[in-house]
Amino acid sequence: TGVRMVHPEPKKPMPRYEPAPGSWSTGGALVANPMSIYPKYKARRDSFMADDLGPDAVEIATDKGIKGIGFGGPGCGYVIERHLTKLLIGEDPFDVEMLWDMMWRSTLYYGRKGLVIHALSAVDMALWDIIGNALGMPIWKLLGGGTKPKIPAYCTGNDIEQHIAFGFRRLKLAVPYGPADGREGLKKNLELVKKTRELLGADGDIMLDCWMALTEEYAIEFATMVAPYRIYWMEECLQPDDYDGFGRLHERIKSTLLATGEHEYTRYGFRLLLEHHAADIWQPDITWCGGLSELRHIGALAAAYNIPVIPHAGWQHGAAHFILATPNSPWCEMFMPPPGGPPEVYRQFEEDNSITRGPEGIYMRPPDRPGFSWELLVD
Repeated sequence: TGVRMVHPEPKKPMPRYEPAPGSWSTGGALVANPMSIYPKYKARRDSFMADDLGPDAVEIATDKGIKGIGFGGPGCGYVIERHLTKLLIGEDPFDVEMLWDMMWRSTLYYGRKGLVIHALSAVDMALWDIIGNALGMPIWKLLGGGTKPKIPAYCTGNDIEQHIAFGFRRLKLAVPYGPADGREGLKKNLELVKKTRELLGADGDIMLDCWMALTEEYAIEFATMVAPYRIYWMEECLQPDDYDGFGRLHERIKSTLLATGEHEYTRYGFRLLLEHHAADIWQPDITWCGGLSELRHIGALAAAYNIPVIPHAGWQHGAAHFILATPNSPWCEMFMPPPGGPPEVYRQFEEDNSITRGPEGIYMRPPDRPGFSWELLVD
């Protein structure tokens, strides 16, 4: 077995273009976040987020020449190269559950969450990719086959007009203002929700991504204010370790569902969400939570309590294989290319994701190619 960090690129990259001025997707939009309380970091998330921490993709090759690629979160390369690789050499990639357990146990003394689990996630996905490539089967078939013919999708971002025109009937807004912006910010958030409901109409769904930025009292007041506009869920209202706070919100907010889990790790983190009655919907990220093996465990735990699992979008086709094969995973998250591009950009987006349209708006489906169906060029 050979293990190396790589910088994969799409075999068919999107054409480059300058997004339309004012597009939410350009990165300059205001988004409420945990650092919003510090004025110098409030305007842009990239002002405080980590610089390049190296590649987050790993390629694993077997002695028979079969390769698999997996993606993890930022900073995972160091752990893979200096630790996890030695656990993989000479092992059978089909023993993926044993290998996950070995990686988990061997990193307990310095891991359990964060970039160590990012690293474990990447390796786990690469192992599953090898299995699919070796058998000539897509991951969703390895997981037991499809549970739905196609996956209803929602779109995240505040380019509302573009997303509605494309055909989405479910929209998730990035809440721009948080407690640091006072009542004026609260009113502006309300105006964004009101505008979205007017454009979307009565039947579409609106979700609100609060990205760990709110306080309990702010979240409760905000939920009360937007209740007339029928919000489907409010997401990640509090910092991810505030399990007690999430539990209290769940007791007090009745006008909408509560979702979280994007920044939670492994079945043990989600067990804490369960024990604190913290959320109606779980949102693990396949590239952060522990990979496909652990996402399956999280999904099974959720299923025992009738909790829907709607993964965070990280490397969408990876999560889409799980969603297609999992009865209690009803939707997927998508991000559109920014407005302002040539028509071929949006045609390629449709082709890459097998987009169709129907009563629920936009649907997608992962490819039937082997493994995770990546089409990548590796350096």
